[in-house]
Amino acid sequence: MYMGLNILYLLLLFATTAHHHLRAAALPLSTNSRWIVDDGNGGERVKLSCVNWVSHLDAVVAEGLSKQPVDMISKKILEMGFNCVRLTYPLFLFTNDTLGSVTVRQSLRKLGLIESIAGFQANNPSIIDLPLIKAFQEVVSSLDRNNVMIILDNQISKPGWCCSDFDGNGFFGDQYFDPDVWLKGLTKVATIFNNSTNVVAMSLRNELRGPKQNITIWYRYMQKGAEAVHEANPNLLVIMSGLSYDKDLSFLQIQPVTLTFSQKLVFEVHWYGFSNSEEWENGNPNEVCGRVVDSITKKAGFLLDNGYPLFVSEWGIDQRGTNDNDNRYLNCFLAWAANHDLDWALWTLAGSYYFRQGVVGMGEFYGVLNWDWCGPRNSSFLEKISAVQSPFQGPGLSNTRPHKIIFHPSTGLCVQRQSFFKPLILGPCSGAEHWDYTQREILTIKGTYYCLQADGIGKNAKLGIICTDQSSKWEPISASKLHLSSKINNGTIVCLDVDSENNIVTNNCKCLTNGNTCDPASQWFTIINATSGSSAAKGYFPITSILQSFGANLLV
Repeated sequence: MYMGLNILYLLLLFATTAHHHLRAAALPLSTNSRWIVDDGNGGERVKLSCVNWVSHLDAVVAEGLSKQPVDMISKKILEMGFNCVRLTYPLFLFTNDTLGSVTVRQSLRKLGLIESIAGFQANNPSIIDLPLIKAFQEVVSSLDRNNVMIILDNQISKPGWCCSDFDGNGFFGDQYFDPDVWLKGLTKVATIFNNSTNVVAMSLRNELRGPKQNITIWYRYMQKGAEAVHEANPNLLVIMSGLSYDKDLSFLQIQPVTLTFSQKLVFEVHWYGFSNSEEWENGNPNEVCGRVVDSITKKAGFLLDNGYPLFVSEWGIDQRGTNDNDNRYLNCFLAWAANHDLDWALWTLAGSYYFRQGVVGMGEFYGVLNWDWCGPRNSSFLEKISAVQSPFQGPGLSNTRPHKIIFHPSTGLCVQRQSFFKPLILGPCSGAEHWDYTQREILTIKGTYYCLQADGIGKNAKLGIICTDQSSKWEPISASKLHLSSKINNGTIVCLDVDSENNIVTNNCKCLTNGNTCDPASQWFTIINATSGSSAAKGYFPITSILQSFGANLLV
């Protein structure tokens, strides 16, 4: 008997012990099918969880350096959970020697930014009298020192705010977009940062657009640009953007790119709520989410199935939290990003700009930092996105058996269990419950006979062992496929929901069709594939049930 109890104790101890192995990526990076991986043994998945740091506007210097020391900003980036920066630059910084040699002080003075000059002198005195090209390098060096990965992004050619169809920067052959100058610029940038370990990728060109867009020309020059970068610095990932403001890569379904190198190519896509603002404002959120995700899948998402990483290099919301359209879009975006475990870069780091579109000191409500760059604008937003800052799966991340987790995009949390006598709750995804989801649409706790069941309207979802009735089947419904529905004993359809205390309950399904005033966010869940993380097991099952699960009577 005592021997049996000792074995049982060890089993319980194993079930309740969790650890998460964290390590720095072994650079440089490569690709393994749809995943970005490091250079370590076997190539472990590295998830790019980036934030955009703007350096392409009129002042031609990284924003915020008049507000905070550069190293302090680099450290804040890590503190907020990001592991990389998409650092933007105007092409002319590297192709126009006159522009590149202007000092930061001269550039700010030309724009009449006397206050910014004073702020620079106080916070970054070693940078203010550097040429603009050297100041850019100092920002890269700061990120490098603080172990932040860097993606260099050619946002535009002529410094200024991006973008419009007719700004002369949109497509090859436009007024400020000479393909030959662009190729020379890419080569120069790749060469300059050849010894910068943390520069892991270059994005060839941001948001191609305008009336001159042409698929044949796209292939001609984007392939040349990729080859130029790779020749100058073969360690770098090469990131290709599509057409129509980086929303369309559909032409790659017919004709893939042809390059002389492999395992270095990544594609990027952009998705903002304002791209579909009228739909979010006037449509049913389920229908809009389903329709937009379907469109993105057809235009870009298919690349994942074709064996390429897809990097969402720009997405974001009004950080004040008062934009209903953005809030609806965000829940849809997080469900999509989590479900596919995507690499991404949030727009934007900047809480304010030196000078944007003629306005001095303009605030940036999409900025993750506040106006003076001293802290987060919206800490609850950072909490909400924290789950998707870490990978759920990928090469080298199999510290647990393949399983499912149930993600709730409105909170950024996952379904957890506490104890046998307490309800299922939402909690950090690092401690998410591990599930199996069968072909019969039954959700069972992995390694047990226990399944998720609906008990009634307004009641806690429960676990049971008789998993053949209708209350044990969970079907994704609605146009968004984000409602998990079941039937209670009287045949009423209910949906998984969350109450005010974060308990998992079931209620009447809401907002399935019609109307734009109903908010389905509490009932949106998505079932995600995972191989990383730790089980949330906390002595949940009665002893007899544990024994039954292991198929042995250990007390005899």
